[in-house]
Amino acid sequence: MGRKRGKDRVVEEVGTGRAEIAPDPDRPRAFTLLLDGTAQSHVDLDDPTHLEFEYIRRMAAAIDLAAPSRRPLRVLHLGGGALTLPRYVARTRPGSEQRVVEIDAALVELVRRTLPWPPDPRLRVRVEDARAAVTAARDGSYDLVVGDVFAGARTPAHLSSVEFAGEVARALTPDGVYLVNIADGPPLRYARAQVATVREVLPRACLIADAAVLRGRRYGNLVLVAGRTEPPVPELTRRVAGDWFPGRVLAGDELERFVGGWAAMHDGEATGSQPPPRGTFGVSL
Repeated sequence: MGRKRGKDRVVEEVGTGRAEIAPDPDRPRAFTLLLDGTAQSHVDLDDPTHLEFEYIRRMAAAIDLAAPSRRPLRVLHLGGGALTLPRYVARTRPGSEQRVVEIDAALVELVRRTLPWPPDPRLRVRVEDARAAVTAARDGSYDLVVGDVFAGARTPAHLSSVEFAGEVARALTPDGVYLVNIADGPPLRYARAQVATVREVLPRACLIADAAVLRGRRYGNLVLVAGRTEPPVPELTRRVAGDWFPGRVLAGDELERFVGGWAAMHDGEATGSQPPPRGTFGVSL
């Protein structure tokens, strides 16, 4: 395994590419995890409630509103990265039972060694394929499923189908929430198809993103909040509008117009997400 260490920087080959742990120059114990030059996670080891990436703050807002403050949740995280959201949930909702599924064993070991998470028997990290983990879950076993899975910089096709979303829906409680990070760019074909796909099984939904991304002007992250009950759109709208980088929430007729005539994707026809243009999520090291 290739490994080199610069000043407070670790570069190592892992199963999914070249991983780099880069220190944050503005925060003494904060770091960015990059894979093949694409920023995947940012964590502050002293303050896990500090969330650097705006899409992560939008996901955290949805988690905050999923249940009364500090109530423990049963959470399945699909995609581990540097465990930004699992650390956040552990701090903001102590007592939560969390399972993190990450397919890259070498990446898990790198994060465990260089960015260790506090010992917590309720936070379990397993090396496993995301779809296999969801399929094996018991009916109604999770309050929240968080999907943030990328092979390189793309979401795999087998995690983009109605059949996969159906397994997620089965694993959720009746009022559970599926929270998905969708990365896409103009003309947002994958994002529109993903909203249509998830709504086949979890019909109550809203979509959060920058206005420029929603208008198809640039590549970026869109956060889908879906379930069997209506999402808290007014509260989410206030939280997102008050962020350092304000975003928009699409629901109801606006979400219908966003989806347009795009059809849901099934196994055998589903495609992975569009890769970002070079340098989109890179960090200068």
